[in-house]
Amino acid sequence: MAEDFPALLLEDRDGRSAGRLTRLTLDDLPDLDVTVEIAFSTLNYKDGLAITGRGKIARRMPLIGGVDLAGTVVSSRDPVWKPGDRVVVNGFGLSETEHGGYSRFQRLKPEWLMRLPDAFTFEQAMGIGTAGYTAALAVDALEAWGAGWGRFTPGEREVLVTGAAGGVGSMAVMLLARAGHTVTAATGRPETHDYLAALGASGFIDRAALAEKGAPLQKERWLGGVDSVGSTTLANALAQTARGGAIAACGLAGGGDLPATVMPHILRGVGLIGIDSVMADMPRREVAWARLARDLPLDLLEKTIRVEPMSALPQLAEEILVGRIRGRVVIDISR
Repeated sequence: MAEDFPALLLEDRDGRSAGRLTRLTLDDLPDLDVTVEIAFSTLNYKDGLAITGRGKIARRMPLIGGVDLAGTVVSSRDPVWKPGDRVVVNGFGLSETEHGGYSRFQRLKPEWLMRLPDAFTFEQAMGIGTAGYTAALAVDALEAWGAGWGRFTPGEREVLVTGAAGGVGSMAVMLLARAGHTVTAATGRPETHDYLAALGASGFIDRAALAEKGAPLQKERWLGGVDSVGSTTLANALAQTARGGAIAACGLAGGGDLPATVMPHILRGVGLIGIDSVMADMPRREVAWARLARDLPLDLLEKTIRVEPMSALPQLAEEILVGRIRGRVVIDISR
């Protein structure tokens, strides 16, 4: 292993985190049981907040950033993991309380690691990343809702995806379309319509139509949906969801508040399903990644991926926060 290697470190600057590109050694890494050589990571909205300091993501500093990683085990004190094993890690506090994936090497707890399905390369795995894994969790949850006491049968009504041109949204559009649903994509960028149509979107709604405060109960339109925006957008999505439907909420790009009432829930039986991708248990993760391996069209996945060097992270972090990122940014840790 190299004597030193590149990394992006989150440091405290006047009470806020700031990302700095630097070089580290193995002695700078935590004393955990499995050492992984990281090939690729990703850029998520949460990463953008942490690198720029515009959100309180890192709860201790200095801390290596990056909530995702994919790579190869190079050494292990745990019998479950052997050198050469291909692994993927999403969440588990990486870049919040634990050192993350923006480093050529990382030491990790064995229970955080999941074997990467053979269907994916490291680059494809990080093209999916937390965004795709979260979208798969959301679709799994909506189908479980429909199999219980709700409704989620393909073809009954449109399914809504908010923040559709982003990472979670792009993946949700693909997975829902693959499952046979008629997907309506909410986006404020008309130039992304062709891109989203290629992923499987059948219709579009301007995000502004969901961003204004609306009535507690509105015309029933959606069978359900995946929301990565939150706030008023989520409130309107719930108010427009048909009887017995549900919205899986997994993001708060528009805010963490929810200016809504209980009316859709108690008068129409609409469900609000929270998606926790950070601390989801391993069986849920394995089911979600199995869905991705089974249902995600790799040719379409490639359309969503943009590979950038780790050295570009400071600028990319600014871009993702102002909505200039389309699809998934994969970070090449070697550059």
